[in-house]
Amino acid sequence: MKKSILFALPLVLLFSCAEKSENKTTASVPLAGTWHLISGTAITGNDTVVTDYTKGQQMLKIINDSHFAFIRHDLNQGKDTTNKIFSAGAGRYTLNGDQYTEHLDFFDQREWEGHSFNFTVTISNDTLIQKGIEKLENLGIDRLIIEKYARVTR
Repeated sequence: MKKSILFALPLVLLFSCAEKSENKTTASVPLAGTWHLISGTAITGNDTVVTDYTKGQQMLKIINDSHFAFIRHDLNQGKDTTNKIFSAGAGRYTLNGDQYTEHLDFFDQREWEGHSFNFTVTISNDTLIQKGIEKLENLGIDRLIIEKYARVTR
């Protein structure tokens, strides 16, 4: 009896330590929730475009444990044809520490579907900053984007 307890105790300790170590390596930022896009910066070569997403339009990103979705539209309900905006996309994501990769499975611009985009994410209080490269050689897109979101819900 004593021998089996002495044999089992090291196994329990070994698995306990392995579980704790695994959790540390997969720890990540708390992304789950609904986020409101405040601003976006796109840098292509020497050109920088900053967009204020709080004026005339709204975009939300919703993130759960495995997927993300975003939707953007104008606030004039499509009545102003010069500023009619609608965009939506969704897909799976992976998160390892602060490295966030979106795998875009659905998008209203179909040529973007099936591509993955790598970002670094940081959260400070209820602000999410997402920074990374959008590169699509077939469309001639190669730019750094920086998006700033405010948390709506957890």
